[in-house]
Amino acid sequence: MSQTAVPPAGTSEQTREQAWYESRAPRSAGPRAVLTSTAISVVALTVLAAIGIWMDQAVLIPPLAASMALIAGASTTPLAQPRNVVGGHIIAALTGYLVIAIAGSGFWSSAVAGGLALGVMLLCRVSHSPAAATAVIVGLDHPPAAQFLSLLVLASVILVAIGVLGNRMNHHRYPVYWW
Repeated sequence: MSQTAVPPAGTSEQTREQAWYESRAPRSAGPRAVLTSTAISVVALTVLAAIGIWMDQAVLIPPLAASMALIAGASTTPLAQPRNVVGGHIIAALTGYLVIAIAGSGFWSSAVAGGLALGVMLLCRVSHSPAAATAVIVGLDHPPAAQFLSLLVLASVILVAIGVLGNRMNHHRYPVYWW
């Protein structure tokens, strides 16, 4: 006599066992959400590029593009929240400056700065994975601290502000929390 497991009442079919070839990834966002998220990202990064051209400074750096991808495409995750975006970049940059103050700038210092940035962000509760790359940039390029930090804060705040407006167009609640 064989027994068949019956799922408890109220459970969805998602709890059934899946075949190895079936994806466990969430469903794709609808076309409107994809277009809106993409547009939000393009607008935000274009604004940073325009500010950089106007100021004759590098305002758009690769980690900020990754930050915008989180804000526009994964807005409910902790990594995308304003506290983590702005705070993570600041903490990571400061970590980079501390490392180069101790060991000088270069490939080894940038590797250490990138790794240490994660630990410092976790201790400060502002974990933001793209910000680890900000520490690497500081370790490699050693940009002037006051200028780099002020532009980094400005750029992070702009990304969050555009993210707030854009996510409202997608009917997403962003931010989930500010602080």
